[in-house]
Amino acid sequence: MTQLTMKDKIGYGLGDTACGFVWQATMFLLAYFYTDVFGLSAGIMGTLFLISRVLDAVTDPLMGLLVDRTRTRHGQFRPFLLWGAIPFGIVCVLTFYTPDFSAQGKIIYACVTYILLTLVYTFVNVPYCAMPGVITADPKERHALQSWRFFLAAAGSLAISGIALPLVSIIGKGDEQVGYFGAMCVLGLTGVVLLYVCFFTTKERYTFEVQPGSSVVKDLKLLLGNGQWRIMCAFKMMATCSNVVRGGATLYFVKYVMDHPEMATQFLLYGSLATMFGSLCSSRLLGRFDRVTAFKWIIVAYSLISLLIFVTPAEHIALIFALNILFLFVFNTTTPLQWLMASDVVDYEESRSGRRLDGLVFSTYLFSLKIGLAIGGAVVGWILAYVNYSASSSVQPVEVLTTIKILFCVVPVVLYAGMFIMLSFYKLTDARVEAISQQLIKHRAAQGEAIPDAATAASH
Repeated sequence: MTQLTMKDKIGYGLGDTACGFVWQATMFLLAYFYTDVFGLSAGIMGTLFLISRVLDAVTDPLMGLLVDRTRTRHGQFRPFLLWGAIPFGIVCVLTFYTPDFSAQGKIIYACVTYILLTLVYTFVNVPYCAMPGVITADPKERHALQSWRFFLAAAGSLAISGIALPLVSIIGKGDEQVGYFGAMCVLGLTGVVLLYVCFFTTKERYTFEVQPGSSVVKDLKLLLGNGQWRIMCAFKMMATCSNVVRGGATLYFVKYVMDHPEMATQFLLYGSLATMFGSLCSSRLLGRFDRVTAFKWIIVAYSLISLLIFVTPAEHIALIFALNILFLFVFNTTTPLQWLMASDVVDYEESRSGRRLDGLVFSTYLFSLKIGLAIGGAVVGWILAYVNYSASSSVQPVEVLTTIKILFCVVPVVLYAGMFIMLSFYKLTDARVEAISQQLIKHRAAQGEAIPDAATAASH
């Protein structure tokens, strides 16, 4: 099996640094930007997130079907990085621009730009996420690849948390509308460059021909009959929803509950560092254990930490910082495992039916992610609207403060419990994944398929 080099790992991971600019900006900044800078009400913002993300989620399976049927001289997955890089940067910038429109015009502008942002993200991210299967066939190497991917994805988060808000202040000079637009111009351009770097440094070592007799209906029926795929999708929807609720409540938590809005940058920065090192340490800390068993114990651990944050008095700032750092480190040791699930399901489906559906499996995985994104974003907006949150109030009433704490600490734990239950039915353990991998290698060798294409690799 292929032994990956550091260039392979870093080159691939930088693609998610670029994607992380959009993902983390959406997670941590967009809710606050829409309500406190752009000028949308919390209720409209929540509805916008729900409608836009559900519409976008429908495009993910379509993108997966396209990827599964794409073959070019640059490979199956890499061309989408080349084609999508510049639109990715442009739309990212436009989303954080505040036009001088009427209230209705602003709603329309926000809806159009947000939908475009999620569409271009899909165009780049679906093929990007599906690439590990053609980079290496070794499950352990995939774990290491995903660890580096999320370490560098967290660098995108670091840019948002450690650079974006200071850039807003420096560029805007008190005008947040100008500041957010200027900051995202810098980050959008950087994202374009990183996508090109990813394109030129990654190699699709394994090639698969378009399978004869394939059809959209047949492929979808195969996945619907795959119990492990169904569990994976439900699991990812809950995991993403928990992230979005917690992430969307973060700035509100720092500004109003902790009552230290000036600490927002540090809070996000230290959390991003914890995220980076949690992801990087994943394969080293968890690689020696069965992934499913380890994941279940880690869920219990970070659920307890989240509840500890809830009961910690707001004036104990240092303790809250420490618990948040610990939470994010522990939580992100499992992030690479979440994405390994999709690679494992691809291999499982190939062993089960003989069809390899990288694009469709990863796109439906992202479909589940975006449904979770839609629900989580809507929950934050609707619940804040229900308790009459007002961005114009510098001091929020007690019920609003309590609600923000519940959103940040308790609602995610309810979803973590659902994730734990899903894992109890998930059967792709380390032993079974390794057995499937060996089975597929022998079958491909016998058929003379899916072997590293030296000529293609050299052209990269």
